[in-house]
Amino acid sequence: MSDRTASVERNTLETQITVDVNLDGQGRVDVETGLPFFEHMLDQVGRHGMIDLTIKAKGDLEVDAHHTVEDVGITLGQAITEALGDKKGIRRYGHAYVPLDEALSRVVIDFSGRPGLEFDIPFTRPRVGDFDVDLFFEFFQGFVNHARVTLHIDNLKGKNAHHQIETVFKAFGRALRFAMERDERMTEIPSTKGTL
Repeated sequence: MSDRTASVERNTLETQITVDVNLDGQGRVDVETGLPFFEHMLDQVGRHGMIDLTIKAKGDLEVDAHHTVEDVGITLGQAITEALGDKKGIRRYGHAYVPLDEALSRVVIDFSGRPGLEFDIPFTRPRVGDFDVDLFFEFFQGFVNHARVTLHIDNLKGKNAHHQIETVFKAFGRALRFAMERDERMTEIPSTKGTL
């Protein structure tokens, strides 16, 4: 059984980020971004994805949270790609529906090698606390581009913006978990092309 871990560092003039992942972990999470609500959402990914996840990010928050949020998505995508290796034996596809009170979201992912994001969340307000909800699109776009996945995110119901986004992140973690799991009957790369 191969070691499905990775450590990736990304340094720019705007952000300094390190991400460590263990795809076969226990859902242990240690995240520091300077953005408490974002940290709460990333915690959902690790816990529901059963990914041991350490993220340390320092960004130009005095300008805006945009660079930090997007670059965390990029670096997480890079780390998961590295940890998966050639993707031999994984399920490849994953999906999850997650409710939270009145909110319900669906996330579907394909480790296809083809970046694509369909993002449909009709947020009921523009901010949760002081966090701009538009930045969640930037996080997922950064992740998709660097994990090279097709990702569909749909909030099907919701009146509370906090609940809307929390159901998305929980469903994202669970969809990731299922897609990255080893399928004991699949010994090759799960594609008729022979590559992903």
